Amino acid sequence: MVAGTSGLSALLVASQFSRRMPRIWLVMVVMSMAVLAGCASRGTQAPVADMSSGSASVPSSGLYVVRPGDTLYKISQMYNVDVSTLVQLNNISDPGQLRVGQTLRLRGDAPQVASSAGMGSDSGAAVEPAKASEPAKPSRAGDAGLISWGWPAQGKVIQGFSSNTKGVDIGGNVGDPVIAAASGKVMYAGNGVRGLGNLVLIGHSNSFITAYAHNEKLLVKTGQEVKKGDRIALMGQTDTTSPRLHFEIRRSGTPVNPLAYLPER
Repeated sequence: MVAGTSGLSALLVASQFSRRMPRIWLVMVVMSMAVLAGCASRGTQAPVADMSSGSASVPSSGLYVVRPGDTLYKISQMYNVDVSTLVQLNNISDPGQLRVGQTLRLRGDAPQVASSAGMGSDSGAAVEPAKASEPAKPSRAGDAGLISWGWPAQGKVIQGFSSNTKGVDIGGNVGDPVIAAASGKVMYAGNGVRGLGNLVLIGHSNSFITAYAHNEKLLVKTGQEVKKGDRIALMGQTDTTSPRLHFEIRRSGTPVNPLAYLPER
């Protein structure tokens, strides 16, 4: 299984070549990247390089102090550590309730921390949950008109774009429809990228690729042609803590802010 956002970058890089390479070479590219990602997940010194360079190195102490606005998902993406691993290492009973100043273990050999779960403690303020209000919409991208875009889900944006998230999170309920944001071809449909759950990647014209993560059920298969507005999945919370769609747009492999491309609503 491919690890974290580096694994997604690996699949995206492979997808860029899929129209120009025979299938056997595409398989070899994905397999070689998966082997490197596996080495990284076992703690060796050969991490997969994320082409968008959004991941941070785990501190030498193996510990992390919770800051205002942190979530387990955000921390897991920052350090390429599974949410489930963080929960297990820190005996967390409620993943939605971190506390500012709480110390988390990021790996198994990190020293034990007193009251690492931080639940029910009077010390430290509870981390404020992400606000449901939509982030300010950025200026429309100059190349946004190259493709006819549509929203991939109906919910509100609960997590904005940043160098760490590489996309936006759209809230909703398990089973809500997830639709293709633009016409294209399904380059990947599966659950082989750890931390992103059931994932769909769609290749579009003009070197665009869209990613749809954390789905409950996939409704398309690799190689399938889809049109803008087609249902491709049902929203879920696989590998995350609440129902949401993690949505990315990448141009030539580089993450761009989806809100600069999606239409007003």
